[in-house]
Order: sequence, then structure tokens, then C-alpha cells
Amino acid sequence: MSWLSLYEPKKVTADEAAGVLKSGYRIFITGNCSVPQQLMDALSRRAPDLSGLKLIQVLTIGKADYAKPELAAHLRVNSLFISANIREAVNEGRADFTPVFLSEIPELFKSGRLPLDVALIQVSPPDRRGYCSYGVEVGVTKTAAESAKIVIAEVNPRMPRTLGDSFIHVSKIDYVVEVDYELPEVVMAHSSPEQDAIANHLAAIIPDGATLQMGIGGIPDAVLKKLNNHKHLGVHTELFSDGVVDLVEAGVITNERKTFHPGKIIAGFVIGTRRLYDFVDDNPIVELHPTEYVNDPFNIAKNRKMVSINSAIAVDLTGQVCADSIGPAFYSGVGGQVDFVRGASRSEGGMPIIAMPSTAKGGSVSRIVPTLAVGAGVTTSRNDVHYIATEYGVVDLYGRTIRERAQLLVEIAHPRFRAELAEAAEKLYHVPQFFVPDLSVLEE
Repeated sequence: MSWLSLYEPKKVTADEAAGVLKSGYRIFITGNCSVPQQLMDALSRRAPDLSGLKLIQVLTIGKADYAKPELAAHLRVNSLFISANIREAVNEGRADFTPVFLSEIPELFKSGRLPLDVALIQVSPPDRRGYCSYGVEVGVTKTAAESAKIVIAEVNPRMPRTLGDSFIHVSKIDYVVEVDYELPEVVMAHSSPEQDAIANHLAAIIPDGATLQMGIGGIPDAVLKKLNNHKHLGVHTELFSDGVVDLVEAGVITNERKTFHPGKIIAGFVIGTRRLYDFVDDNPIVELHPTEYVNDPFNIAKNRKMVSINSAIAVDLTGQVCADSIGPAFYSGVGGQVDFVRGASRSEGGMPIIAMPSTAKGGSVSRIVPTLAVGAGVTTSRNDVHYIATEYGVVDLYGRTIRERAQLLVEIAHPRFRAELAEAAEKLYHVPQFFVPDLSVLEE
């Protein structure tokens, strides 16, 4: 039987697809730059006729009309990683947040602990054998689609056909909504002087032949720009952006020295511009896989010289890392930080790095603090932490006493806050006052 004979009868409009939804359904939506936009618009139109809908998502890019207050009586979002478009809803109590390691999200679906009635996804057109690619977001989507009772797919010719464990056959799709629109684009950030300084410190310690994990944002982008003189780098990461393309084209990223999937860039999803989407389209050096595979610390550790670079909101003087909340206000989620910290720490020659500017709020607040704020979450524990980097240097806390950690962290704090941090270190952890802050930095 030709796959076309299966495909054609499944074609419906977005509103017809939304008509399948019933009160009480648990609905998964593909995230990142792969949000099925027409289906989500149809869901927002359909929701007022229903009640008790639960919408499960991870990070999503773009508008989130479904999270508006007027739909709260009909639909409630449960996010496993908080994105900017639903942060307000979560902190106002109109949406929920479920903390979970990125590597363990798929098991919630497979085990039935978080059952799914419907998966709303976006895919590439079928190939000649009837397989659609999940495109730019494979990580959480593939397992969600395999776990849901009903799969509704937008089929978009502008979705790249990514390779790897990244396909669904048309026979597994229940309803098809054909669309044609450009995917959202996220442009690489312009780095600040502080981010450039951090990048210089990290580029100096990243060895040739390293395998990299880094996300998207000012610091990862700045680091990538500083690696042009490196050799034989590889990539194993939950996501990557346009900066990786630059280093592939420059011959810096070759993946030849990788000890797990040599020759391949391994990731769960990509976020970037059309240039990136064209790069990953049918590219045999790029493989996207489900997050339970990519983010498995045991798989990560198979890469020799695994270097992970993640960010933080605050780090206390004992090395506890908060990356998901500002006090009790939820900001994002744990994501893959701990997965890669633990994987890199077990890698031969691996380096798990937490990197952040030394201050926030225009320099008025130190990110290195005596103790985490009340309500702040501990993302990476002080038992897991290794390298901490700011624009003032990099320190390795692993195997260090609390007193040694406090001293090292004060030394890479902003000079404006070093005196009060040193005083707190003495009071809390019996660290003797050991230096006078370098105020000359403030005068430059």
C-alpha cells in the first residue's frame, strides 16, 4: 500500500483538527522553534467550548495566546521548563511548573505518570517512503508523539529534514494539517564586554579535541566566537545555534576526535536562523536524537574531554548553583544543566563549567552571594559543582573545602562586592579576611 493512500484521507484544516479535542484532554505541544502555530491558534479558538484541558509543554518560542487569563477557566498550562511567554502565567498561578531533569521528561510520558491524550507536532513533508522528520525539535517531541493516543501534525515544507532518530511514519499520524510558513528565528546575541571576558577565560582552558555542550545566549555565543584557533572540536549538546555553523565552516568543529558518535554533531534540537535550518537540512554530519539519549549522563560521559558550559542566576559561597528561580519566583527550569554537569564530570578529561557575569541589574547586585535567597532553587548542588567562571576568572571548586570555596569565589566576584562577601565568608565559614578589594577596577 502506498503511503499516499494513508496520507491523503488524514488531511484536515486546523479547526477541524481542534474539533477532535475533548474536555479533560492532556495535550502535548512541540516546543522551541517548532510550535505548530496554526494548530495552537485553532486550540485557542476551541478552548472556550471545553473545560479541564491540560497543556503540557517545555520551552516554546513565540506567542502563547493559550496562556491568556481569559482562557484560564478552560485550559491550564503545565510547563516542564518555563519560557518567557508563560513566565507571568506561572508566577500568577494561572499555569503550573513541573521541575524535572530534561533527560527524564520522556519517561514521564512513557510511564504514564504524565499521560498524553493528544500530541500537537510539526514535521517535514513525507519522504518517498512516507517518513516525516521532526525537524528542528526531536528531543522531547518524538517520545511524546509515540506516547500520545492521538497525533495531530502540521506538515510544513519549510521544516528541515533532520537526520538521526528523528522520524515518524505517516501511518502513525492521525490527522494532517498542511501549512506553509517560516519557522521562528532567534538571532545570535551581541555579547557584552563581561561576556567577552568570560569567553576569553573559557577559551583559554578548553583543550583541542574537546567535545562541547553549550546552549544559546550571550555567553555561549561569545565562547564560540573565541574558538577559531582551536582544532578538532566536537559537539554533543541538547541544542545548538548558528555559532556552531561558523566553526564547522572554519574547519574548527570536525567531530573527528569524538569518542561517542565520532564524525557527528549530536543534539536534541536547534534554535537559530534560516541559515541554521538550511545547514541541518538533510546534513549527514548532524544527528538529532530524543533527549533521553542525548542528555543521558552515561552517554555524555562517553565523550572524552567533554566540556559543558551552562549559566546561573546566582552561586553561593559554598558552590550551590541557582539557575531556575529568582527567590521563590520561578524563572526557567533545570533543563539539561545537571545532566551535562554529571556527564562531563565523569568524562575522561571532562570539564563541567558554570559561567555567569559577576553582577545583575545593571551592576547593582552580585551574582555571587553569601547564601542563596529564600525560596531560590538549587539547580546544581555543591556536591556536583566544578568550575565557576565570571569575567574576573575561573575557579575549580571540586574537592575543595567550604572555606577554600568561599575564598575562591570571593576572588572572582565583582570588586564592588568583595569586601562584604569576604566579611560574610568570615562570619559564616570562618574564612579569615584575606585581601583588600581591587578598587582600581571600578575607576577604569
